[in-house]
Amino acid sequence: MKDIRIGYIGLGARGKWLLKDVVLAQGKKVAAVCDSYEDRAKEGADIVAEAGQNAKVYTNYHDVIADRDVNTIIIATAWEYHVEIAVAAMKARKAVAMEVGGAYTLEQCYALVKTYEETKTPFMFLENCCFGRREMMALNMVQKGLLGEIVHCSGGYHHDLREEIALGRENRHYRLRNYLARNCDNYPTHELGPIARILNINRGNRMLTLCSTASKAAGMREYVHANKHQDEFLQNCEFQQGDIVTTVIRCAGGQTIVLTLDTTLPRYYSRGFTVRGTKGMYEEVTDSVFIDSEEHKAHDYDWRSSCINNASKYEEEYEHPVWKQYIKEGVQGSHDGMDWLEFKMFFDALEQDQPMPVDVYDAATWMAVTTLSEMSIARGGTVVDIPDFTGGKWHLEPLEDKK
Repeated sequence: MKDIRIGYIGLGARGKWLLKDVVLAQGKKVAAVCDSYEDRAKEGADIVAEAGQNAKVYTNYHDVIADRDVNTIIIATAWEYHVEIAVAAMKARKAVAMEVGGAYTLEQCYALVKTYEETKTPFMFLENCCFGRREMMALNMVQKGLLGEIVHCSGGYHHDLREEIALGRENRHYRLRNYLARNCDNYPTHELGPIARILNINRGNRMLTLCSTASKAAGMREYVHANKHQDEFLQNCEFQQGDIVTTVIRCAGGQTIVLTLDTTLPRYYSRGFTVRGTKGMYEEVTDSVFIDSEEHKAHDYDWRSSCINNASKYEEEYEHPVWKQYIKEGVQGSHDGMDWLEFKMFFDALEQDQPMPVDVYDAATWMAVTTLSEMSIARGGTVVDIPDFTGGKWHLEPLEDKK
């Protein structure tokens, strides 16, 4: 596709940010903007106008998909609408880039895959952490054998979101209604995405089962009582979302994954990304690499303490080639450059008619963790099976391109 013309759907805080600082900043044509809130839709059109373009304004996503001037759909709406918009867009043969969030049912995941396989419409899942600098460096280390055979990975979403959730009605933010109604790992893909790439999930390996547990839901109640005394609605609400959700996944290759959702207690931001192999490890919280060899111990550190914050020493040899080039060109955009890079790779794949770097099978597999964790928690932490959305082709290396 040489002439990308975007219909941009979803103009909340994240949507506006990406529209202005990434999509338009990369010089892409935005033919239409859409949000169910008219003021947001108009604000999106103003952002496009500031970039020297004119965009049609819609409040119904069906109208954007039907617009003949649009051939590419970017979805940055509330979680609940991601899949239905993506399915409608693919059926209309409009290329799709869909923001992250967990699935509400397994049927949604199957619908994504089924629609893609029927239409062969380009689809990319916008998991920006797959393009994080350290996540990609760890991937390169693994592929070069530095960490040995990988046995275990962990990570998650460790982010104090209490204020954002509590202001959900004022800011028309979807997280509030989700935290009131559900108890699950509602945002599993930030570190599951990079981990899945490291473990070759859907490309020679697959996730087999998971079990999830959730702590009590106390953090939001205490926060609301302390900070929103006059909000009668929230004062009378009972939050269902547990403060800490822990999910354990077992893979066909014998590896284990631990994911943690931790968003309603006071804490620092972290994704907790950790990779453990037979020869060493990478750990994100302290940005540290430990290699179990006499050579590394001799010239680098006493492994008990001095390896802390040493990952930069490995950049020259193990920086991912994509990031080496990116640094030369100049890192841009939000989230330390991840957003810019993921959209650049989406647009490049679309223009060159190449497979998407994060495809529909990745999306379905990773998003399914949310609804499966909800099932497991409701059943007291029981083990549940993870479907194979590749239709048995996960063991082919790499996964066949079904275009």
